[in-house]
Amino acid sequence: MSADASSLIRTPVYHQLNDRLLELLRSGQYRSGDRFLTEREVAARFGLSRITANKALSGLVAAGHLEFRKGVGTFVRGEALENDLRSLVSFTHKAAASGRRPTTRVLTCQRLAAREVPLVRQELEVDEAEPLLFVERLRLADEEPVILERRHLVARLCPGLGRRELTGSLYEWLARAGLKVSGADQRIRAVNADRAIATALGLKSGAAVLQVHAVGRAAVPLWVEDTFYRGDRYEFHNLLADGAPPRPARSAWWSPTT
Repeated sequence: MSADASSLIRTPVYHQLNDRLLELLRSGQYRSGDRFLTEREVAARFGLSRITANKALSGLVAAGHLEFRKGVGTFVRGEALENDLRSLVSFTHKAAASGRRPTTRVLTCQRLAAREVPLVRQELEVDEAEPLLFVERLRLADEEPVILERRHLVARLCPGLGRRELTGSLYEWLARAGLKVSGADQRIRAVNADRAIATALGLKSGAAVLQVHAVGRAAVPLWVEDTFYRGDRYEFHNLLADGAPPRPARSAWWSPTT
């Protein structure tokens, strides 16, 4: 019997095993993305049944510490990226502050008339002939896709915005262009990723993702976006405080704008 096995008392074994596995994860021996112990290895190392080992590993997966990859194994999951709902924060800055390397792939950057996207035109409050810029970007953290962004911007308000500028922080570019973003009206819901979204994010078709539909403003409406976040890589944070009256409940429905 190994030293690890002999040091475990028998009651309650499951909770002790969880604690020991968490100690391993936090010891620095494993980094985000590393393959972790298998069910068989956990059972052998601690002298327990594979049923108990499976239960402990499943608990760590449910808690967000590990992830199962079918047919591959169990891997250490990195800390989730956080989106603070109280402010507009650049993905580039947020990922870097979390110790990740942010990159952006510009999938689409094209001009179109507002009449081609009537729901977007209505939210942007522009005429049918108003030129819009449609942008589709894939945001990656340490080369892993985490966000698919589809955004329509009023083209006349952001002249000079093109593929090159879109590889960095859009908020920074808007600030340099003299456009002060005053805020955004956001709605969030869970949806099942269609094939295009799933492929871009490296997920199975139908996987759950978080969809944020937003209208951004800079004195006037500036953009409409539908952004899809990997639910296993992102979490949203909000702080509720006294003094801010709640909005009345209302029914809302929207469709993806592309």
